[in-house]
Amino acid sequence: MHYLWLLTAALLVGLDRLTKWIVATNMELKDTIHIIKIGDTEVLNVYYCLNNGAAFSQLQGHKWLLVIVTSAVILWLLYLMLFKRVKRPANMAAVSLVLAGGIGNLIDRLFNDGLVVDFIDFRLINFPIFNVADICAVCGAILFFLVILTDEIKEKKKKKSANASDSKTDESNG
Repeated sequence: MHYLWLLTAALLVGLDRLTKWIVATNMELKDTIHIIKIGDTEVLNVYYCLNNGAAFSQLQGHKWLLVIVTSAVILWLLYLMLFKRVKRPANMAAVSLVLAGGIGNLIDRLFNDGLVVDFIDFRLINFPIFNVADICAVCGAILFFLVILTDEIKEKKKKKSANASDSKTDESNG
């Protein structure tokens, strides 16, 4: 089962690489292709740009810090997957997504002079331009959050139920 999730991560990295390659080989830097436009409002564009930072352009110009941190996270996630420290399907999916996102952007940083190809420009809200690897990493992080939140809610319900049954037992003994 774990290898299926690793294969999923590899396929997502391939999709990320393919989309970046299509954009980089068919567009000039800072070119825009309008995909969805409602009246005068641009909703979704393909805009070819390069980013030397992390999420929301943080840590710009710190290539090696980003490479080291990303590599450490990737190695840790691979360890978790390969040594079956992650068992639940939802957790494996989250790890797979974060792994794919990290690897996709790490490849850019290592082989594109520290620059990551971004091209998805969602303008309905003021949002940074991103790529498939970013989508994977964010969806994986959200999935982790939802799994943790769900587990916490279930645990609280279980404790509440156990406390309620303990109270009933004390009342009947008293």
